[in-house]
Amino acid sequence: MDAWARDVVLHHHQRYDGGGYPATGEPPPGCGSLAGEDIPLAARITAVADVYDALASKRVYKPPMSYEGACDILRRDAGSHFDPVVVEAFLSIQDVVLAIRDRYAD
Repeated sequence: MDAWARDVVLHHHQRYDGGGYPATGEPPPGCGSLAGEDIPLAARITAVADVYDALASKRVYKPPMSYEGACDILRRDAGSHFDPVVVEAFLSIQDVVLAIRDRYAD
């Protein structure tokens, strides 16, 4: 596995403030607790995309959240759960995100 893929897999559940998985459990080998910009950029980007997708997609246990509702959560958690710069970049491409959501609607 290349380093980029490894970083995404190991660190995309790490919170920007240093909390969250894997810090709350036994980290996998080579995956200690990180915070802020020490978390690889690819993992910080994936964290925002992953949570947005989980919120905005239909699941068997919940209906999809609106774009606005999902973005409100991303904004609220910028600086704690998510890198605020990555959240701002995500929010700045609303038309792209909505076009992808429309194309791959549940």
